[in-house]
Amino acid sequence: MKRKELCLEVISWLLFILFVYTASTKLIHYKLTISNMNNQPFDNKYSSLLTFGLPIVEFIIAGLLIFKKTMLSGLWSFLGLMALFTGYIILIKVNYYGRIPCSCGGVISGFNWTQHLFFNLAFIGLAIIGILLHKQVYGKTQLQIQQMA
Repeated sequence: MKRKELCLEVISWLLFILFVYTASTKLIHYKLTISNMNNQPFDNKYSSLLTFGLPIVEFIIAGLLIFKKTMLSGLWSFLGLMALFTGYIILIKVNYYGRIPCSCGGVISGFNWTQHLFFNLAFIGLAIIGILLHKQVYGKTQLQIQQMA
């Protein structure tokens, strides 16, 4: 395995682990997750949908990351969802909502919002590097890769 391909594999697995961990934590600690969702600055009627919907989306994206023919889609999807999460954190940091809600569950719950922002930015950086490496390693579009399978 070439160095760039190995780096791409490591990045994909790191992103996979993050989303499997966060999705699992949300589901395992359902009551805490719903409580945290209810503390967010959006209408509580969306809490149940987000409590189940986000982990499902995270699991799907994680699944995309582990197969070569879907890896690029997984990298772009990861980047998109993390960009949304990070945008939300930025809105919290600039006090857009007028209050600071509690953070996520799991190990990440120990982060303050600034640490969480930098953590997300690091993973966004990894996703971008992964996308660039994917093009260098495979040099094909996602459609071409799917047609090879």
